Amino acid sequence: MKQYLLLIKRSLPTLQPTIPAAQWLLSEEGRQRCTSLAQQVASYSPEVVICSQEPKASETGRLLAGKLCLPWAVAPNLHEHERPTPGLAARDVFESAVESLFARPEELVFGAESAQQAQERFTKAVEAVCANYPAKNLAIVAHGTVISLFVAHKTGLDAFSFWKRLGLPSVVVLSLPGFKLEKVIENVC
Repeated sequence: MKQYLLLIKRSLPTLQPTIPAAQWLLSEEGRQRCTSLAQQVASYSPEVVICSQEPKASETGRLLAGKLCLPWAVAPNLHEHERPTPGLAARDVFESAVESLFARPEELVFGAESAQQAQERFTKAVEAVCANYPAKNLAIVAHGTVISLFVAHKTGLDAFSFWKRLGLPSVVVLSLPGFKLEKVIENVC
């Protein structure tokens, strides 16, 4: 029987331009999408939901776990690429900044950490969760940039192209051990 790791990009937040994105909460639509999310991931039989400490991810995880009657917890270092300043750039400006982040992973080009630093932090956190729950199907609720960096690191896919595919929420299904990419559910509505 296959063992799965589900990397779930959190659901749709309420955009709040005056506070950092790491503090945003889910919108009403984002909360509603968690029902469809639960239906999409149920067939992979997750046994526990682990979430980033950011409110929009932990709320997604809590709602998902509730729909599936699963235990859930938050874990350190699953947060998004660090972007501590408030503000909401136009979509094309934001995408250009993210593209630069992926294109120059060793450089600090956007936010407070490089892509390489974010990828290494997130990879260690995911591996720690897997070690803490051996032989279990896991759902980790996190964020698009770090999920894309992780998947690119493990599979060789282009991180920016992968990032652009992920909706709010979305699911990346990996088999364990080895983190083999099995499926991508690009947009759960």
